[in-house]
Amino acid sequence: MKINVAVFYGCRSVEHEVSIISAVQAMRSINRQKYDITPVYVDKNGEMFTGEKLFDIENYRNLPELIKTCRKVYFARQGDKVLMKSAEQKLFGKQKDVSIDVAFPVVHGTNCEDGTIQGLFEFLNLPYVGCDIVSSAVGMDKAVFKDVLKNAGLPVLDCMSFGAKEYMANKQDYAKQISEKIGFPLIVKPINLGSSVGITKVNSEKELDSAISLAFSFTDRILVEHAITKLREINCSVVGDYDSQEASVCEEPIANDEILSYKDKYMGGGKNSGGSKGMASLGRKIPADLTKDKEKEIRELACKIFKAIGANGVVRIDFMIDEATDTVYANEINTIPGSLAFYLWEATGVKYTALIDKLIDLAFKRARVRENITYTIKTNILAGVSFGSKGTKGAKI
Repeated sequence: MKINVAVFYGCRSVEHEVSIISAVQAMRSINRQKYDITPVYVDKNGEMFTGEKLFDIENYRNLPELIKTCRKVYFARQGDKVLMKSAEQKLFGKQKDVSIDVAFPVVHGTNCEDGTIQGLFEFLNLPYVGCDIVSSAVGMDKAVFKDVLKNAGLPVLDCMSFGAKEYMANKQDYAKQISEKIGFPLIVKPINLGSSVGITKVNSEKELDSAISLAFSFTDRILVEHAITKLREINCSVVGDYDSQEASVCEEPIANDEILSYKDKYMGGGKNSGGSKGMASLGRKIPADLTKDKEKEIRELACKIFKAIGANGVVRIDFMIDEATDTVYANEINTIPGSLAFYLWEATGVKYTALIDKLIDLAFKRARVRENITYTIKTNILAGVSFGSKGTKGAKI
């Protein structure tokens, strides 16, 4: 019997469209001899839909029309199964419930990749691919991520982080602190977004306020850190769990500007290549032109970072090399990377289909481990509770 995999994607995120691209790529690569695939598109309001037309990327050009062909659904546990149920019953004929064996989230950004959707799976007790709630949340919050790595003795740049209200109340004081503690040039970024959304390089104090305002338009907390002048960006993927990790070859992405932008990452496909293919269409060198020692350093560091946050599944970690000092710093982690970083694993010798098999195996492994954990205890505490006939006033516990 085939395993039924529900692929979740979309969600209320500025990376909604990127998630669609990544998910359709993944669904096209899953081994249909082993798995039945149930697409679950989550719209920007959080409503869930399924339907055959969701497998074709061309259909997403007109989302309102696509949704009309789909069935609105929700998920519920019944006994030892998690069922996908129709949210709206048709007048004639009852829609059949679908039993789901494992969830495969291919979501990016806040309200989904940050532990939100993982919380739904945990609540349903449904095995799922990738990082759990805690590691997802740590990976999404750039300041918390830095703190965790610092505590583990792993290299990150110093930073300042603050909220919108405190900044608006005293702009001049913050501008002074930033100038003294961080210095120019510097990078301003939303604390919990990916795909280079809302990120600005700032070369002088007169540019600072507009960059901060842009970042605050996407989130209520931001991060400011020094910008490395002689910078090389290197990415590396890791697959595994706490017991075992494996790092991919490294890549060096090629930016058209000082910062690798959203456009560089996702809109580089162009007409000649048939449109965007997500992160797979990004200009890059694979493998990166690194010495063997430097590549080994980065790959080993990637595995240490993966373990430090308790990651699971496949991640991509973005590194920075300060060429002036030849120092490597961890920049950020993508707990559900664009295109699932399949291009890095294919360059390492692992086919996309095999990578997906590995991720699903890891999901079931974690579920088996958690079955042996005690979540409830037997107690008769309720037997001695009485509120009486006047409500809680005379309650005795």
